Amino acid sequence: MSAPFVIIGAGQAAAQAAVSLRAEGYGGEIVMLGDETHLPYQRPPLSKAFLAGEMSADRLELKAPNFYPDSGIDVRLGTRAVRLLPAEKAVETDGGIRIPYERALIATGTRARALPVPGADLQGVFSIRTIDDVARFRAAAQAGAKLVIVGGGYIGLEVAAKANKMGLDVTVVEGQPRVLARVACEDISRYAAGLQLAHGVRVLTATGVATLTGTDRVSGVELSTGAVLPADLVLSAVGAVPNVELAAEAGLAIENGIKVDAAARTSDPCIFAAGDVASFPSALYGRRIRLESVQNAIDQAKAAAKSMLGGAVAYDPVPWFWSDQYDTKLQIAGLLDGFERTETEGDVAAGRFCVRYFAGERPIAVCSVNDPRSHMLARRALAAPLAQGSAA
Repeated sequence: MSAPFVIIGAGQAAAQAAVSLRAEGYGGEIVMLGDETHLPYQRPPLSKAFLAGEMSADRLELKAPNFYPDSGIDVRLGTRAVRLLPAEKAVETDGGIRIPYERALIATGTRARALPVPGADLQGVFSIRTIDDVARFRAAAQAGAKLVIVGGGYIGLEVAAKANKMGLDVTVVEGQPRVLARVACEDISRYAAGLQLAHGVRVLTATGVATLTGTDRVSGVELSTGAVLPADLVLSAVGAVPNVELAAEAGLAIENGIKVDAAARTSDPCIFAAGDVASFPSALYGRRIRLESVQNAIDQAKAAAKSMLGGAVAYDPVPWFWSDQYDTKLQIAGLLDGFERTETEGDVAAGRFCVRYFAGERPIAVCSVNDPRSHMLARRALAAPLAQGSAA
């Protein structure tokens, strides 16, 4: 009897990989290891509807609880993989159990980047990456409480919007000259900041955080200017770090995540990786990329499952993302790194427009605000070079 396929992680990519292995006809044993106590669930609502209490925990679940046993998928929750042993083709858990594998998939995702200032370990300082994180935050987030969000990226602004509607007094502090500086042009940044200001959220840009003040519990945020913002709660939203430690300690190649090829295969031919933790070669963008998005987690997991079974795979997607803030939906197709110019179309004042990004004359990305048609057209247009390349 052959060893099982072992999936390390129990998030979106892990669940999709298990589903796809069965869909591809794999009838062997599948073991999924998850260090949380929750069945695989979707994470985007954590900073949106779930945070605001508009969605229950059971609605976050990707599959009904009986799906996994009915499909012969052995999900072991509250179980952390602590060692990957490629020479022995085994995974060791925190309970000291060694699980042999025929193929292993690493889908360990990311964790919140630590806020690198004194006082970050005080009570009342939060990050949002898991259901339990949100539960703790909501328990402390009483109406009227002063919340300081450190980081003006997508997560920071999404939480600001929901916290504002929950009755909190919200201030966003961003070290860059504008919000969304790493992921959007000035037009989008200006619109996003204006949206927050219009709802009463204070936005401080080009402002660093020196320290968090308080004894046992946070009471304030001292800024790089020397000013101190009173704070009952602080949310750290300064990005994420891929969970590569298990792979690195096993000797797998690491390059901005676990390095995989277009077939989701790591430097060990029996070990694969998918989702937020994996970096892969993109022919479309001519470089290695790592994507933190639901669609990548789903699609790369499908590719990994097929590859694990010996199928021919050449994964090279058009990346796309979205962000909901108040009644505004921001959708992004492509990657805008290295853009040289932009073109804005539509009515910015009315909050329905798109921004096209170009490297020379080549379109590389489109950001759409309340304009789903431009988003879908952009995804098709950006995929065209891939289709032409395949045809050639």
